[in-house]
Amino acid sequence: MAQQNIWENQQSFLDCIDYAQFQKKFSCDSRAIKKFQKIIYDYYKTFGRAFVWRQTTEPYKIVVSEVMLQQTQTSRVGPKFDLFIKTFPDFTSLAHAPLHDVIACWQGLGYNRRAKYLREIAQKVVVDHGGVLPNSPKILQTFPGIGSATAASICAFAFNEPTVFIETNIRTVFTKFFFSENISSVHDKDILPLVATTLDKKNARVWYYALTDYGVGLKKFFPSMNAKSAHYNKQSRFEGSDRQIRGKILKLLTQKKSATQKDFSVLCKEKKRLEKIILQLQNEKLIIQEEDLFKIF
Repeated sequence: MAQQNIWENQQSFLDCIDYAQFQKKFSCDSRAIKKFQKIIYDYYKTFGRAFVWRQTTEPYKIVVSEVMLQQTQTSRVGPKFDLFIKTFPDFTSLAHAPLHDVIACWQGLGYNRRAKYLREIAQKVVVDHGGVLPNSPKILQTFPGIGSATAASICAFAFNEPTVFIETNIRTVFTKFFFSENISSVHDKDILPLVATTLDKKNARVWYYALTDYGVGLKKFFPSMNAKSAHYNKQSRFEGSDRQIRGKILKLLTQKKSATQKDFSVLCKEKKRLEKIILQLQNEKLIIQEEDLFKIF
């Protein structure tokens, strides 16, 4: 019953905003910006979500959470984040860990390249930056697996830097408030100036948490919005996909340490397809072949 009331209250809060009217009247003066910020913050104060990675500003933990949250729901990240931090508590321990152990700990999150990237990020921090994560998005973009948005989000959450970036939930907020009548024609280049203009520069960390949670709420009660976006890409089916087979191969190798191609054939009956997947994993330096045996690189 309590959960039902929370949902109803969230919907009531979101429904009471006349987004079309707001869009028409919005101007980039300080009063209008403060009104927008107040709406977002008021929602966050009541319905903001609690995550363990929001309870820290430790750069290492922020990096781990941001990489884990790429293409993965928060409900799946939570337990894995705790396990990962317990197993590899800092950049140094992760940098020196065997890739086999890192991927074994990562199992269940998917997109296993991210585990490899995290380890390489840790190695770069330790070797090139004396164990201290740089607070520059420009530098972080040179790290494995970190694009412009992730680099900016890490700096916002770890260092409270007033960086400007877009992710799917933030995109939803600005689309609903400012482009609700022509969603399909809106691109990030149209949204970014508004993100910069409305940014709470003194408290970027909490502001982006609030924006993200407001976007999650919008998606919950206006689910068709995301599919209409110009940036919407429907994820391909996982069951029976190459991604699934890749994951099964890596899971097998974390359990058996090494395996033959014949062992993998149980996971994929199509020989040419299996060979292609194995070659991809080798090229990505996730697995290595030694004579007839494969193991994690």
